[in-house]
Amino acid sequence: MTLVAGVDSSTQACKVVIRDLGTGTLVRTGRAAHPPGTEVDPDAWWDALLSAIESCGGLGEVAGMSIGGQQHGMVVLDSSGHVIRPALLWNDSRSAQAALDLITEVGAEQYAHRTGAVPVASFTATKLRWLRDAEPENAARVAAVALPHDWLTWRLRGYGPADRSPLGPALEELTTDRSEASGTAYWNPATGDYDLELFERALGHPAVLPKVLGPADQAGTTTAAAGVPAGIIVGPGAGDNAGAALGLGAASGDVIVSIGTSGTVCAVTGQPTMDPSGAVAGFADASGLYLPLVATLNAARVLGSISDLLGVDHDQGLARLALEAPAGSMGVVLIPYFEGERTPNLPGAQASLHGLTIASSTRANIARAGVEGMLCGLAAGLDAVRAVGVNERRIILIGGAAQNAAVRTVAAQVFDAPVVVPAPGEYVADGAAVQAAWVLAGKRPLWPLEIASELAPDHRPVIRDQYAHYAAAEL
Repeated sequence: MTLVAGVDSSTQACKVVIRDLGTGTLVRTGRAAHPPGTEVDPDAWWDALLSAIESCGGLGEVAGMSIGGQQHGMVVLDSSGHVIRPALLWNDSRSAQAALDLITEVGAEQYAHRTGAVPVASFTATKLRWLRDAEPENAARVAAVALPHDWLTWRLRGYGPADRSPLGPALEELTTDRSEASGTAYWNPATGDYDLELFERALGHPAVLPKVLGPADQAGTTTAAAGVPAGIIVGPGAGDNAGAALGLGAASGDVIVSIGTSGTVCAVTGQPTMDPSGAVAGFADASGLYLPLVATLNAARVLGSISDLLGVDHDQGLARLALEAPAGSMGVVLIPYFEGERTPNLPGAQASLHGLTIASSTRANIARAGVEGMLCGLAAGLDAVRAVGVNERRIILIGGAAQNAAVRTVAAQVFDAPVVVPAPGEYVADGAAVQAAWVLAGKRPLWPLEIASELAPDHRPVIRDQYAHYAAAEL
């Protein structure tokens, strides 16, 4: 049996799946936590990767592996391969003003034309501009810029600071893939080239950027490190959303709605997309196609906040309360911008609760309003990807919150398209495993996807209509 390993180095944890190359059968798994916060020392990711590998029983008999990771984060290296400062993660919003400055200088339409996306605080380019403005001494030391999965892949192959890596600080050996490069706001998905003028506008000077690999290209092989045997073929890796699309086997007509730390709506398309409004980011996918995507900052954590407010557990307690209320929550509406928002781009916004009357001020209505508000934000994302030419045949609902009974019920009422829910899984890690198998076998494997449920259509326009009324006031 030939085995492949897929890694998801996400915001919260590192997860490893090991699967049979031929059938996709899951053999074993491992997991290790990441530290909290919006900036992290990348060494914590490396330690978590080794711990997750150990917890899954090691990489014995594994012939290939690949790493999926959180998109956009900024890892800056000096000429000796050392990390200059803790990495800024995608959800670090201190670069919001830097995004506005770049748009003012270049223009939203030019950015959309040249990179497929208009910068927001999560994109790497805005973090580099923040570094240039806020920490100029650190910015001057930058010799190379990588994303989280780029850096981990580089380390797996034996590169890094000379005092801790057998092959030393070969910055030119950094690699990435199309999906990750397209989240930087200085790479063009249509041409496949870096836009170095935009990069240098952000950082202030040239630096080494990772080589962009194709879906079946080898990044190299592992070099012996603690818990990692030498000689395993390493694939190019992918951003988390592109990895999930690959793991789900998403094809044209599939719109993926993911409810995790952030919320995303994305679809696989054959042509690049461009949205000067900035609502849709025209990313590349991990298969050689494109992945127009809308992201929201407020997703599953909305349910956590409402659960805490009501004093119930996240799953059964919140679901039970929410399902006691009618569709529309008797007019109660939550605009769930607890941590600002990315789509719409309102980094300074706050959450607000509307429509409370003596009759409607019940725990059940507030619980349901939390679920409805979270899903309405994602439904607006569906409208946005439709506006750039996506025609869905079904919605694939994933993420931990997709298992919540109230989320499933309300999803069938909010989305005006068929909704299916796959069996729970680590789809980003699965996508990385698919990629590793692709590199080894020379063709993309077609592993089966288990669908746990198909939601009966039950569209209730009142939910979105009243949400849209109050959300408009936030713009």
